[in-house]
Amino acid sequence: MAIKGARAELNSISAHLLVSNGQQAVEFYQKAFGAQLLYSSPLPGGFGLHAHMKFGNSVFMVTDAFPEERRPEGWPASPQNIKTTTVIVELLVEDADAFAKRAVEAGAKVKLPIDDSFWGDRYGWLEDPFGHIWAVASVKEEITPDEVDKRMNEYMARMQSQKQQNK
Repeated sequence: MAIKGARAELNSISAHLLVSNGQQAVEFYQKAFGAQLLYSSPLPGGFGLHAHMKFGNSVFMVTDAFPEERRPEGWPASPQNIKTTTVIVELLVEDADAFAKRAVEAGAKVKLPIDDSFWGDRYGWLEDPFGHIWAVASVKEEITPDEVDKRMNEYMARMQSQKQQNK
């Protein structure tokens, strides 16, 4: 990302999201997540756009996926094209509940309701209108790895007990 003012820091990871409507995606991420548009350019051939956006200290990219009939062999499709995604992008935010509420009002769907997790976060999943899953997390309490293991084992035991009761 050599575009001045629109690149991530060295030694970082930046998501590059393929979507079916880049302009709508840019507008959604601005409204739902408060993301800032750093750069936008039409794609060659006039079928969409490529944009760089910033959320917190992170830069991510949004690009229109090639339409099925124009997609070169081996090129990836958008989650909307393939009806699934294999990636979850996690956002660490100040208030997961307020963040999720704003995102849902802007068009996101709740996939996993925001709740207290055994690892100490308020945590949940949202699906954006373009098929991407976003984990939303706020640190509620900092706990040790041993406490996480203890709580995870207790959680799994409760889930197993509930499963057996429902049989």
